[in-house]
Amino acid sequence: MSSGGAFGGNRGLRPVPPEKGIFPLDHMHLCDLDKKEYLNCLKTAGNKSEICREFSKKYLQCRMEKNLMAKQDLAELGFKESNAETPGGNITERIGDRDQ
Repeated sequence: MSSGGAFGGNRGLRPVPPEKGIFPLDHMHLCDLDKKEYLNCLKTAGNKSEICREFSKKYLQCRMEKNLMAKQDLAELGFKESNAETPGGNITERIGDRDQ
């Protein structure tokens, strides 16, 4: 018989939560609109998340502003600022700025 517990787990060690992925639920529905916009985008885009990046970014920003997740630089979450588009979708690159 093993001493690891009923399901093979070690009962003597304290579990360590993952660094990311665990955060408070939005019980007060503070970011519901952003969440719904993101989920609707995913639904209409056939679950292609790259099409819905701006909605995802907006949702994460809301969660950080409302202290529902730790504040973190968006670049660390994969949202790097592009020189071709702004969050509003406007072109910001000038013709003279292009590599020749």
